[in-house]
Amino acid sequence: MNNERITSVMGRQIFDSRGNPTVEAYVTLRDGTQACASVPSGASTGRYEACELRDGSEEYNGKGVQKAVDNINAHISGALNDMLATNQQAIDLAMCALDGTDNKSRLGANAILAVSLACAKAAAKFCGMPFYRYLGGVNAVTLPVPMLNILNGGAHASNNMDIQEFMIFPVGANSFSHAMRMAVETYAQLGKALKERGLSTTVGDEGGYAPDLESDRQALELLLEAVERAGYRPGKEIRIALDAASSEWKTQAGYRLPKSGQQLTTQELIDHFQQLAQEYPIQSIEDPLAEEDYEGFAEITRQIGQQVQIVGDDLFVTNPSRLKDGIAHGCANAILIKPNQIGTLSETMEAVRLAKAHGYGTILSHRSGETEDTSIADIAVALNAGQIKTGAPARTDRVCKYNRLLEIERQLDKFARFGC
Repeated sequence: MNNERITSVMGRQIFDSRGNPTVEAYVTLRDGTQACASVPSGASTGRYEACELRDGSEEYNGKGVQKAVDNINAHISGALNDMLATNQQAIDLAMCALDGTDNKSRLGANAILAVSLACAKAAAKFCGMPFYRYLGGVNAVTLPVPMLNILNGGAHASNNMDIQEFMIFPVGANSFSHAMRMAVETYAQLGKALKERGLSTTVGDEGGYAPDLESDRQALELLLEAVERAGYRPGKEIRIALDAASSEWKTQAGYRLPKSGQQLTTQELIDHFQQLAQEYPIQSIEDPLAEEDYEGFAEITRQIGQQVQIVGDDLFVTNPSRLKDGIAHGCANAILIKPNQIGTLSETMEAVRLAKAHGYGTILSHRSGETEDTSIADIAVALNAGQIKTGAPARTDRVCKYNRLLEIERQLDKFARFGC
């Protein structure tokens, strides 16, 4: 009877963690099974990301998504009617064909992704399986090491720090739940250290503290102090990860750090990160160069890629074609995976498979404007990504992903694995 056939696809406008509109989709199957998914939005976005369709009208300061919602209800719904929810690739191909553009600008990547995820979740429900198990099969057993952004700067905070994210990376944990304990305790100690210095403990978009500090080095010193105060060993049990988001800094003359006003050439910026990596226990640097600086990315990978994970975010935008180009140029050794950068679940999974085939690290990631959808937690386990980046242990839009991973860890029990 094919009870897994789609009978209804419906979209609606909801709000993300910044109070901006975003898209949620509901998919219903013939037997009454229903699932929903919502999509996030980034503040620091790559030029080559799939198109997030916004209304551009006076409502919501131009950020409404009613056009994307209408595209779900008027176009996508009819195209997917009676399709098998269990045939994910066919669903995603049908939506891409209906859109007909290279960057999903007609229907909107936000509309397409919401439906893509909702279809997969409905199929998992129909099969009576957790989402991660449906996507990954029996091999989906690895809980990711979390990267927690506990100091915010750049486009994520209205302070004076140019580097966008200062993260702790609890590599010495023996399980995901242990990693979260280490992170939560360190985050609490950082808050205490800031208060003792009379510094702000307000938070940025991703839940990390956002004080005005003297320099990047002061931020790094504060992280190390917090780690030690929590009773852990910097460099051994907890290391540091950075997201420079340096596409925001690129100029015709090189790089200009917008908050400090410092002007650097490509090589000087590479030297700066190399020096920081020598002085501090830095495990990972995301987007140390701009999204079009292939030569710079290749050079920093040659110089410090054996010691440091060099992550391409704006460089690759979860796009298998751009990742292939980066691999050919020797750019980076890891990729950040953000499903809304590419717009379908199938393409997201393809990017992870390609990265793993070439020895690249894979990191599932949230966006700065988040919802309480926990899909990326399940996807990280399904694909054995090994790493996840989803903000500070604060605010429900971030914590819900961590709580979902704790539940997956409980379900897997003795079969759970942990690590990169």
